[in-house]
Amino acid sequence: MKKLGLAAAAFVLAAALAGCGQKYQTAPEGTQDPPPVTEPNVSPGAGQNQEETNEPNWITLQVEVYFTDDDLMELKKFEREIKVIDEKDKYAEAFKQLQTPEDGMISLWGKVIVNTISFSEGTLDIDIQLPDEARLGSGGESLAIESLKATMFQFDEVQQIELTVDGKQLDSLMGHVDLEHPMTR
Repeated sequence: MKKLGLAAAAFVLAAALAGCGQKYQTAPEGTQDPPPVTEPNVSPGAGQNQEETNEPNWITLQVEVYFTDDDLMELKKFEREIKVIDEKDKYAEAFKQLQTPEDGMISLWGKVIVNTISFSEGTLDIDIQLPDEARLGSGGESLAIESLKATMFQFDEVQQIELTVDGKQLDSLMGHVDLEHPMTR
């Protein structure tokens, strides 16, 4: 009888994992909803161990991000909603939002590649790669730095930002504007 119960449970689990022919769809770029999570709904039978389902507890935050228009004359603020599982992930998610412009606007960080983002003792460390196509003129570079500061300093715990390129502290991000190490509030 025990073998029959285990066999039935294995069959139910296999059917649930197969998803009955359902396919997951990827969300369009720029959307913030986490992918759907489907857990098998198997009732524990005789001799089975009941496993708890550990659904992630998403934290939803409102963040401000800054973009510019085609003229690169000023920054415009936009609010976005982000969802993270861990509070420490909000900085990387805010940076991703900074890279995804609103319609009709330009992201000054859109072509930058992020190596790492970490936070410790009031300092947000951001290490990036700066491909040639990510480089801007002096006005764009100045606005890029201001948009980064405005976006990251909205988090009260961030007292300074250390921005490096491929692990190196540069005098200037793109050759036009002095870059402070670290940038402070």
